[in-house]
Amino acid sequence: QVQLVESGGGLVQAGGSLRLSCAASGFTFSSYNMGWFRQAPGKEREFVAVISWSSASTRYADSAKDRFTISRDNAKNTVYLQMNSLKPEDTAVYYCNAGDSFGVRPGVYWGQGTQVTVSS
Repeated sequence: QVQLVESGGGLVQAGGSLRLSCAASGFTFSSYNMGWFRQAPGKEREFVAVISWSSASTRYADSAKDRFTISRDNAKNTVYLQMNSLKPEDTAVYYCNAGDSFGVRPGVYWGQGTQVTVSS
């Protein structure tokens, strides 16, 4: 069955960095666009970044531009989110997502999420 397993979350001070990973299985990873979304307490889930199946294209939310970098390794069936200069407002559960369209709308497959907490 399809599995997306996130890792790499944790507690970090403002200004610090984290690298999230999402290991995929159960589908043809290299054929899917991969994205990251996040949900803060009391807020709706929101788009963070997406990368096309070939890594040729990426797109970021305004809040993530210049601080976050999405990448993927199709040989390892893994997508990454490098997060630098973290802010307290980045605190959220971060979810990996897979879909066949490239954009801010989520695809059909979701991971279980990993908590990122940024202290001030």
